[in-house]
Amino acid sequence: MELARIETFAKLQPADLSSMDMLVANCLAAAADGDIDAYYDLGVAYSTGSHGLNCDLVEAHKWFNLAAANGHEEASWCRADVSDEMTAREIAEAQRRAREWLRLAAEAA
Repeated sequence: MELARIETFAKLQPADLSSMDMLVANCLAAAADGDIDAYYDLGVAYSTGSHGLNCDLVEAHKWFNLAAANGHEEASWCRADVSDEMTAREIAEAQRRAREWLRLAAEAA
């Protein structure tokens, strides 16, 4: 885990809307290229409702799951934490979304 990268991600203030949107857009672009840290950063943003995103534990779980499945150790802990606050149905939906992301990424490649 790159602590400096996470600290930069966490320091933006709500008034920095254009920066927040750009940060999320950059993470999504990197995630499309399979960047594990971008998966993790998106999980953090969705789990905390930061960077212009609403708190969405299903999306957070999806991104943490993708990062954890690719070896990101911290993501596996975060996935477990958000799972504690989710129903079985929500977890199943998050897993379905992660599989769909992987399917679409494979088709694009």
